[in-house]
Amino acid sequence: MTATIDMTAISARHTSAASGARTRQRYWAQIRLQAYGILALTLAAAALVILLWTVVAKTATVLFEDYLVLDVQIDVSNRDLTALNDPDPRINVALNGVVRDGLRAEIGGGDGLGRREVRQLFNLVSTDAGLELGAIVKRSVQEGAPLIGARYRYEALLDDQVQMYLGGLYGRPVDAGSDSALSVTRDGEDTSRAVLSFEGGAFEAAREALRTRRAEQAARAEAEAARQQAAVEATEARIAALGADTDTETVERLRAGLDVYARAREKALENARALMAQASDRTTVHSLSESDPSVLVRVQGGWIKLDALGPDLARGTILAGEPDVVATAPASSWQGWLYETPETNRNISDRQVVWLAEFEREGKIVTKPNWRLLESSDSSNAELAGIWGALVGSFWTMVVTFLLAFPIGVMASIYLEEFAPKNAFTDFIEININNLAAVPSIVFGLLGITVLISGVSLFGVDLFDGLLKAIIEDPRSTPVAGGVVLALMSLPTIIIAGRASIKAVPPSIRDAALGLGASRLQTATHHVLPLAMPGMMTGSIIAMAQALGETAPLIIIGMNSFIQEAPSAPGDKANVLPSLIYIWKNNSERLFDGKTAAAICVLLVFLIAMNALAVLLRKRFERRW
Repeated sequence: MTATIDMTAISARHTSAASGARTRQRYWAQIRLQAYGILALTLAAAALVILLWTVVAKTATVLFEDYLVLDVQIDVSNRDLTALNDPDPRINVALNGVVRDGLRAEIGGGDGLGRREVRQLFNLVSTDAGLELGAIVKRSVQEGAPLIGARYRYEALLDDQVQMYLGGLYGRPVDAGSDSALSVTRDGEDTSRAVLSFEGGAFEAAREALRTRRAEQAARAEAEAARQQAAVEATEARIAALGADTDTETVERLRAGLDVYARAREKALENARALMAQASDRTTVHSLSESDPSVLVRVQGGWIKLDALGPDLARGTILAGEPDVVATAPASSWQGWLYETPETNRNISDRQVVWLAEFEREGKIVTKPNWRLLESSDSSNAELAGIWGALVGSFWTMVVTFLLAFPIGVMASIYLEEFAPKNAFTDFIEININNLAAVPSIVFGLLGITVLISGVSLFGVDLFDGLLKAIIEDPRSTPVAGGVVLALMSLPTIIIAGRASIKAVPPSIRDAALGLGASRLQTATHHVLPLAMPGMMTGSIIAMAQALGETAPLIIIGMNSFIQEAPSAPGDKANVLPSLIYIWKNNSERLFDGKTAAAICVLLVFLIAMNALAVLLRKRFERRW
């Protein structure tokens, strides 16, 4: 019996309204899929841009460093002279006294400064400024042109807190309102204080900032009064809920607490009313404390810090210089500065701000590219810290990693793909190689610290000591230990990539070699391996790039120690770049934030370069069959 196909019904199905609806549905599904892909790419690109912008913006804060130019007299003691003439480069001389004399000379001798002020003066420059000057003098002695006994223009590196202030990270003083004439007189017999008289309009910005400050303080006082009122109400409720059998001691304790809360409430309310009155009264005289914005005045060669400011009169303490007593100083001859961040909330004092302002006016602060970041090793002082030691440590670690992982990975790939029999054991090996590629890296760190460094014990019996102790007395924190751990971690990736490259070689290559009489070993080494090598190299470079960015396993084996010297061999103590980034990020000094970002940029450059090299090798040597 012959079946008849109703073509009319089929054609009607494809030309019906339902068919058009299905076509439109498929069309819009395709549009949605494309939109999802574009959205995903846009979000990924935005995240990448935000990441790079954040890192680069922070890096920009440490690309330059500031120096203070000092005119110093190189006078040394007999002991320092002996050390300066010693050719041993390990003998260092710290000429701290010379640097401090130069600082005193720059502010006019520093007479009358107390111990605290002297310490603030010396803290303007790095703690190693004397050591660096000693290195310069010693080098001059070794070169036959000694600076001893001569005057020298020394550029002293400024302290990290000072550099952050100059970079604006702590804010900078602004004009407090200096558009009127000013007169200066002594405050009685006290020569360290001055009285300033001025016309309306002067210090208007400062007074407005103080009124705003008083309003904020009044709001906080009102909030404190509200908290005390809530405590009063809660205590009253507890007292009201007490039963008749409550002991007298408990009742008295609650009533005493109620009195404390009530007095605190009244005190806070009184404080809030007084502060609000100061905030609303434009004629009030503000008393300035260290928790208020600082108002600094430069007039007639001296600096005054105000501690009382009214609408036409101010009083203050002389911080630097000796301001002349003048009947009238024109508006263009003096400056009023407002530093809105209170002195108690920043790591730089008003006196240091004044000194730095004078140094800037005199052109004694110079800015230079921060080559120290690349040339120096780690330091506890943020302004001296650099990444050179970590870079060298990463280099030696990568050398050890590559020398171990690449030959073993290549040989394992060739054996498993070309020679190993296909049975349950080789299947088990292949499965475990694939599983090892997914093992968290910190597990390899635990393996390294146990097997390579500490050794293995079982039931109190030492089975063997750390394997690396046979070649290095203390392998902890060395590139050898780090390289072995990273090699173990990289092997699965290299083996998997190597086997994939070997599989990509056409079987005809093997058949032709075997047909011409080559052995299986000759076929693998002379024909298959050269053709698979580009893919193997690509996989190896990607594995090295991954290992370069690893932190957890290296921290486990101690490569996060404070190392000041760059290693000269794989067996020396060393740090690596990812661990240094981790250490710097946990440091409380803010300058380390910028240096952390700079180290991240350097690491990203190396990772991008290694991945680009992998792509280049693949494109250069890849063959299509």
